[in-house]
Amino acid sequence: MLIFPAIDIYAGKAVRLYKGDYREMTVYSENPCEIAFDFKNSGAEQMHVVDLEGARTGGTPNLGLILELKKTAGLFTEVGGGIRTVETVGKYLENGIDRVILGTAAVENPDFLEECASLYGDRIAVGIDLRDGKVAIKGWTENTVVDGFDFLKRIRSLGIGTVIVTDISRDGAMRGTNLELYRRLSEIRGINVIASGGVSSIDDVKALKEIGVYGAIIGKAYYTRAIDLSDAVREASL
Repeated sequence: MLIFPAIDIYAGKAVRLYKGDYREMTVYSENPCEIAFDFKNSGAEQMHVVDLEGARTGGTPNLGLILELKKTAGLFTEVGGGIRTVETVGKYLENGIDRVILGTAAVENPDFLEECASLYGDRIAVGIDLRDGKVAIKGWTENTVVDGFDFLKRIRSLGIGTVIVTDISRDGAMRGTNLELYRRLSEIRGINVIASGGVSSIDDVKALKEIGVYGAIIGKAYYTRAIDLSDAVREASL
């Protein structure tokens, strides 16, 4: 299993939200590049970056910083947040980002999702953010009636190989990940599932690995030192 330590960017800072609430934001670092470098020193080989301003409003307000994170750490880097046009996808990928994560636009604009899948193949992933089993969009600020499992199957049909599935109710709450959700998801063939939200202990890492998910994102637990990243990387690779 792969470990993806996470950096969420807002106004050039590394922050975390509680259950996706922008009013419940904690700033963990004024210098996100230092965090990216620590990821590398801890043995991580990939990282997950989200532009929270982009997720909220669209656009790429932190593009320069995100490219600097990639350059600093030299890790496989996947990026999400506000990626809603083919031009934006290309801007990231042509500047060295390894994988782009589509969220809101993938839900609202199926033609856009299909075009990106056709153009960029495995360099496209889709983020599925779930609240009570339904997909949430626009930085988790709006709910839809789209069932998460139905949406995942639609994504798979387009040939997209990777999804990042977040249980919003667990994100930043430090009360464990939703193992039953990821157990069900892991049974769907032909797609790599990265678990996000609530990975708050080494036991969570062990359980997700046993389930057979492709990867796990570690966010708040890294910043609060509830999980030692070196230990998590080691455990996931056993």
